[in-house]
Amino acid sequence: MPRTKTSAKPSRAAGRPTRGARDDRDLRAHLLDVALARFARDGIGATPLRAIALDAEVTPAMLHYYFGDKAQLKQAVIDERLLPALMPVRERLAQAGDDPRVLADIFVRGVGEVVARHAWLPPLWVREVLCEGGELREVLFHQLLPNVPKLLAQRFAAAQAAGALNPGLDPRLLVVSLVGLTLFPAAGAPIWRRVFEADDLGPDALARHTLALLENGLAGRPSGVSS
Repeated sequence: MPRTKTSAKPSRAAGRPTRGARDDRDLRAHLLDVALARFARDGIGATPLRAIALDAEVTPAMLHYYFGDKAQLKQAVIDERLLPALMPVRERLAQAGDDPRVLADIFVRGVGEVVARHAWLPPLWVREVLCEGGELREVLFHQLLPNVPKLLAQRFAAAQAAGALNPGLDPRLLVVSLVGLTLFPAAGAPIWRRVFEADDLGPDALARHTLALLENGLAGRPSGVSS
């Protein structure tokens, strides 16, 4: 009796997952989150793919299957995590008018909301943007927040020319101050929370404090005003 010939199954490529399309999307998103956590903790340059694979409990071949190489994984993190996180603040600032108080409020509260949702942002900003040689500094200029600093400075300058902003301020440095008053406290939170036993201060309290500082500086209570 002749033997029935059966067609051979196509072999699965190394690292290729065997689960369904939905599982594939979930796993890909998980790998991005794990990579981002590693980048924020150890730095992009110091993080090998095998460390990400170990954290994600997959093989390095799985990472190659989804992202190719490390450069493509980094770009996927930028496109699918950083840009979506920062885009709402960028759009709100672009649509705001020239009122400096409104612009400051949008910036301070917007950055606070992003940090509250994405704890990875402050350490990643310190490592990869602020520090010399960081891999996201040029990305900040060209992809993440292109033209936003200059746009804010121009609007502050216009407000100043119209008499709506303190003439003693430099509009460009006001933008620098906004960044410093939002991202630095977020990055240093583990330190000042420990020093002041300030675990009770959440994002809303931090935003209120920052806006009060911007509005009134260190001025004391006007005479005749009771507590």
